[in-house]
Amino acid sequence: MQAKIFFGSKETIKDNWIEIKNPYEDKVVSAYPQCDENDAKKALVIAKEAFEETKKTNLSQRIQWLDDVAKKLQEKREEFAKTITDEVGKPIKFSLIEVDRCIETIKLTISAAIQQHGETFNSDAMPSGRKSISFFKRVPVGVVVAITPFNFPLNLVAHKIVPALAMGNSVVLKPTPEAPLCAYKFAKLFYESKFAIKDALSVVYGDAEVGSALVSSDIPRAISFTGSMPVGKIITKTAGIKKVCLELGGNAATFIEKSSDIKNAAKKCAVASFYNSGQVCISLQRIYVQDEIYDKFAKELIDETKKLTVGDPYDKDTFIGPLITQEAVFRAKSWVESAIKEGAKLLCGNTNKERIFYPTVLGEVTDDMKIVCEEVFAPIVSLVRVKNFDEALSKINNSPYGLQYSIFTNDLHLTKRAIREYECAGVVINDIPTLRFDIQPYGGVKLSGIGREGPKYALEEFSEIKSIVIC
Repeated sequence: MQAKIFFGSKETIKDNWIEIKNPYEDKVVSAYPQCDENDAKKALVIAKEAFEETKKTNLSQRIQWLDDVAKKLQEKREEFAKTITDEVGKPIKFSLIEVDRCIETIKLTISAAIQQHGETFNSDAMPSGRKSISFFKRVPVGVVVAITPFNFPLNLVAHKIVPALAMGNSVVLKPTPEAPLCAYKFAKLFYESKFAIKDALSVVYGDAEVGSALVSSDIPRAISFTGSMPVGKIITKTAGIKKVCLELGGNAATFIEKSSDIKNAAKKCAVASFYNSGQVCISLQRIYVQDEIYDKFAKELIDETKKLTVGDPYDKDTFIGPLITQEAVFRAKSWVESAIKEGAKLLCGNTNKERIFYPTVLGEVTDDMKIVCEEVFAPIVSLVRVKNFDEALSKINNSPYGLQYSIFTNDLHLTKRAIREYECAGVVINDIPTLRFDIQPYGGVKLSGIGREGPKYALEEFSEIKSIVIC
């Protein structure tokens, strides 16, 4: 099936198409029209004109619109899940979960939009002031550009476009080139609704040329991007004066302390390390284990890893499917082999069958190895021996990234220290750093990004404060 361009409400095709092949079966599953700079500019002009109307719409219409989209998505739950699996190879059971989360994201946004409000302030609080009716309200920011990644091709689209539309903005979406059909089908639900706002949403496809045209234009007032750190740096340099929200990945870590439930920690860490084949910004990549329990934890982790079903993503029991590209497989294998040459011990994995890279655990990893210094984005996890929490803390924080970290412990003092001293935007206690609830504020510090997602917080990112004084 072919994805089409949405220039506002109008669907359009072009002569040149790019085919997408399923990562597991290597067969064509979708195609998208090859867009260029002019297509991006056209979509922006349409969005700019549409904003003159979207900002005037009643919140009630926007709520009805989003609620209708959620209902339509629920009706097509299995179809959307299969599309996700077709395009990016995500195991079908997790594709179904992603559709469910997307529906929840829409519902959470509706709730947050209803509760979103300004507040009054006392203009006579200081001698220089005087009595007035003084307050602020939030207003839509304008045209929003949303650029999304392949690993959650539905829910991460929803986290951007749904709050932006709920706030009364117009949106231009550039979805990942790996999953164009998923984004197209989702956008189509918005225009199939009887509550649709004309031209409020546009969808264009492409890579750097289209993205650059969208970001550098003076038309958008907000950019929301999830993707790699190098691209995020380019965006910050080229966007100009506009609101920018960036989620740029991470190097998630946890500390396993000797008082923790080792078996439970190992079971959860296996999930965190290999969920979605490690292709998650908060995939567990570094596990710092207290020396006294290192060997026991390593054995438990290997045992739990070997229980995971690897293979056909269309099988409901499969936990680990293929990586997104063959290049990703080569990259993962080269990183592992490099670490082994530097002294790391292969505890399991480092084998592949075409694009499927089997879950890999490395032991005796040291700080200077590339495998722990940079984001792997593959089913690879490294074990590092440490004497105590202080050593773990130093090593965990010694990263340019700061998305989410966790700790497994029954020591309340260490729990409080982790909350206070971890240099990251999210801390999880006695669970994996890969844990994310769609309702929470989500984002990073340092090179992991700026701004926050999560419906309530995205509404703030996609709005401006307008201060009013009535004398």
